[in-house]
Amino acid sequence: VVVSAGGTREPLDPVRFLGNRSSGRQGVALAVAARDRGADVILVAAHLEVPAPAGVRVVPVSTALELSDAMVREADGADVVIMAAAVADYRPVAVSAGKIKKEEAGDALSVELVRNPDVLQRLAADAAVPRADGTRRVVVGFAAETEEDPAELLRIGRAKLQRKGCDLLVVNRVGWSHGFTAERNTITVLARSGDTLVEASGSKEQVAHQILDVVGAPTPQ
Repeated sequence: VVVSAGGTREPLDPVRFLGNRSSGRQGVALAVAARDRGADVILVAAHLEVPAPAGVRVVPVSTALELSDAMVREADGADVVIMAAAVADYRPVAVSAGKIKKEEAGDALSVELVRNPDVLQRLAADAAVPRADGTRRVVVGFAAETEEDPAELLRIGRAKLQRKGCDLLVVNRVGWSHGFTAERNTITVLARSGDTLVEASGSKEQVAHQILDVVGAPTPQ
C-alpha cells in the first residue's frame, strides 16, 4: 500500500514558499491502519506536522513535482495507492536565487504560476492498464473542498471523480476550523459509478479504518 500525506511546498525564493494547511494527519492515520492490517506500507510524506509512524517506509518529498515522481515510482509495485496529500495545483515559473526584497518588489508583487502535473489522474491512468497477471491496483483519491452545502459538495466530488478516473474518491469539507489540522474528520466515499459507499465521522484513525474497509470490498463500477 502506498499512501501520500501532508502538503507540498512550492518555493518562491530560498525562504518563502506557496503551501497549504495540510497536517498529514489523515494520510498518516491511513498508513498506520494499513500497517496494522498487515500491509507493507510506503508513506510518501510532504512536510508532516505529525510524527511519521514506525513500521512503514517513509519517502520524504517537498514539491508537487517531487511527490509526483515518488508516487509514480512507488505505485509501480503496489496493490493500493491512496492520494491523501494536498498537492499544489500551481508552482512559480521562476524561483528567485536570493530572498525577494520588498524594497525591490515595491507595493505589489506579481508571481507567474504554471500548472503542476495532475498526480491522481496520472496514477489512475497508469492503473487502468491491467498487469501481466490480470490484476490492477486500486487508486483512491481525496477531494478536500470548502463547499458547505452537502448536496453541492457531493456534486463537486462526483465531477472530480469523473475527471480523475480513480476507483474511489474520499470527499471531505475543509475550512478555517475543520478538516486539515483537526483531529477528527467527516468523509463520504464515492465509487467510480458515483454511488455513495460510506459516510463516516470520527477521529482520523477511525475514519482511516472505515476507508480501508471500503478499499478491501468489491465496489460498483
